[in-house]
Amino acid sequence: MTSFVSLTQRKIFYAKGEDTMKFENVLNDINGFGRFQIMIIVISFIGRFTLPCHFMLNNFIAAVPSHHCDISSLDDGGIFSNLSHAERLVVSIPVQDDGTLSSCQMFTEPWYHLLLNSSNTTDLITVPCQNGWVYDNSTFKSTLTSQWDLVCHRRGKNKATATIFFVGVMFGAIFFGSLSDRFGRRIMLLVSYVSGMLFAVASAFSSSYVMFAVLRFFTGFCITGIVIVSAVLSVEWVDVERRKLVGVIDSLSWTFGNTVFAAIAYLVTDWRWLIVSVTSPLTLAIITWRWMPESARWLIANGKLEQAQMYLEKCAKMNRRKGLCNTLKSETLATIVVREKSNRTYSYLDLIRTPKMRKLALRTGLVWFCVATAFYGISFNITGFGLNMYLTQFTYALIEFPAKTANYYLLDKIGRRRTEVGSLLLTGICLGINTVVPKEMSVARTVVAVFGKAFSSASFGTIVLYSSELYPTVVRQNGMGYNSFMARLGVAAAPLILLLDDVWKELPQLVLCSLAILGAIVARTLAETCNRCLPETIEDIEQNW
Repeated sequence: MTSFVSLTQRKIFYAKGEDTMKFENVLNDINGFGRFQIMIIVISFIGRFTLPCHFMLNNFIAAVPSHHCDISSLDDGGIFSNLSHAERLVVSIPVQDDGTLSSCQMFTEPWYHLLLNSSNTTDLITVPCQNGWVYDNSTFKSTLTSQWDLVCHRRGKNKATATIFFVGVMFGAIFFGSLSDRFGRRIMLLVSYVSGMLFAVASAFSSSYVMFAVLRFFTGFCITGIVIVSAVLSVEWVDVERRKLVGVIDSLSWTFGNTVFAAIAYLVTDWRWLIVSVTSPLTLAIITWRWMPESARWLIANGKLEQAQMYLEKCAKMNRRKGLCNTLKSETLATIVVREKSNRTYSYLDLIRTPKMRKLALRTGLVWFCVATAFYGISFNITGFGLNMYLTQFTYALIEFPAKTANYYLLDKIGRRRTEVGSLLLTGICLGINTVVPKEMSVARTVVAVFGKAFSSASFGTIVLYSSELYPTVVRQNGMGYNSFMARLGVAAAPLILLLDDVWKELPQLVLCSLAILGAIVARTLAETCNRCLPETIEDIEQNW
């Protein structure tokens, strides 16, 4: 009854000559969090499952098994052929300072005296592996590393596969962000589903490293549309009070995917089939897409009032507010956006045309870069603490559940800004602690890293919701596309930062720590959005934020 009265009052309000209302008023009348919104969340959850798997895929498909030079060329048909496998390794491969066999060096000829005294190798000539490598297949049946010998002097190519993928994600964010604001959220979501699946499956059947790298670039380019479009679509269909809940649920879909991915990677140890396995859920996402509605906010902002009316009526019926369907007229919806020219095409340039929008874009972009670099810098380092990589991956994923659950309560209790600043500062502290904890204390280092992952996960979950609330509807998808671009720039840099351990073992941790703290400082300058209506136009930002 209250909803009918409130709508009647607003119609009287219009009759008196007032010409504006908020989209939130319409949502409140048709129920801003009913069965219709739950359907959107479930469909988005299905599509988003594959994303964390692809983002973390390099941890397993590019894993480096134990390996040593192929010494078959040293077999002279004499004494060598009568030795056991262990003895052949002793006479053919030098021992490193830590007592393990060298992965990249071999002797020019067998030195049989090492069978008596294996430590006396000072004057013996060594050369790089001459005939490739032999890999330990006890953990992985096949990886990119063993497929194309991406070890030793080719180690950089191995790390580059992750960077290439995230460069694709980076440019895809710009592409899908712009086109989603121009052509709509719904159609671009389907484009992302289909193209992402096709390129991912094609990459699994690559016949060369170059072919794989190119296809991984386009896989990243295409699937990034899923995350930025579905996140915005979910937020734009719910009321102010439930935006926080939707943001946390979207974030938990990522966590769920990461947790299950550890089990999938453990069971599927061939890199080709692992890619196919984690991509297959997109088939279900494509099927369920037919029930995904277009954003009514976007339709109204772009002057497509009849389509907006259709979706709003569907929402009202599904949420059992059928009595309101006749009152959702185009004339009523037309009053929502009147202060900026209808049917205007917005672009990324609109993010920097006006002073406050420009400051907002610069600040959120820098925060996203810092958040993503710290988060993925920790996530990619699953073998850096000396423990089982599957267990580390699973623990990293599992710790996100309590972190994001705590986020749910903190986002309203202390606000978006304080939650973001606090989680980034705590991430930086954990990274800083690990720069001073000795390498020998692998368990302690892993525990600290797990807490760091929890805090960085909380910061990532917060910034996605926070940013979607900061940008106005007319450029929200452009804003999220730009922010995602900055985040993927950080993600692409993360594997390269980890390579800095060749300079100093603790340098990667120190760089990541500095970036997390920088992100916290910048986040402190953003406006609070807790319990505020979403801005609809750029004018809203310039006048009220």
